[in-house]
Amino acid sequence: MQVREWAERESLNPQTVWKWCRTGRMPVPVEKTPSGMYLIHDPKYETPCAPMAGSRTVCYARVSSSDQKADLERQADRLKAFALNMGVEHPEVVTETGSGMNDKRRKLNRLLSDPTVGTIIVEHRDRLARMNAGLVESALKAQGRRIVVVDDAELDDDLVRDMTEALTSFCARLYGRRAAKNKAAAALKAAQDA
Repeated sequence: MQVREWAERESLNPQTVWKWCRTGRMPVPVEKTPSGMYLIHDPKYETPCAPMAGSRTVCYARVSSSDQKADLERQADRLKAFALNMGVEHPEVVTETGSGMNDKRRKLNRLLSDPTVGTIIVEHRDRLARMNAGLVESALKAQGRRIVVVDDAELDDDLVRDMTEALTSFCARLYGRRAAKNKAAAALKAAQDA
């Protein structure tokens, strides 16, 4: 669990817990992720969620556009390293290019519908889905499967791109497909100027 959550459960200040993590004075095991985030493994709060026997662990990496190919490769490498540190012997890596707002991502849909996939590892929650990732997580949990988020801090690096796609989609419904891109660009410009 994250530092803030553990500090809240133990009625401690998060700054104190981060200091303990950095100085090695934590009373429970702590793991530092490659991104520098601390994960606290307190046995009294963690329920052992062992994946089903014979299930696979898959690392899912996603970027929004094809010009981020180098980012996609680095993300996949970080996920594989994380999975190996977790003790996964042969992690599979699935990479995909597509918007986090789009629910028609073939590779992710294939992973979610495959009952042999017991664990899906993602770098950030928004790599799985920009919205309603919690619903996906709950549905998988009900099946005895799980999602592991390496760094649960929120990112907004491609939030503007996702917002543009959502605006374009809405404008296409109102004004037709041809005018949608120009209307969405005008709406974003107006929002920036305001």
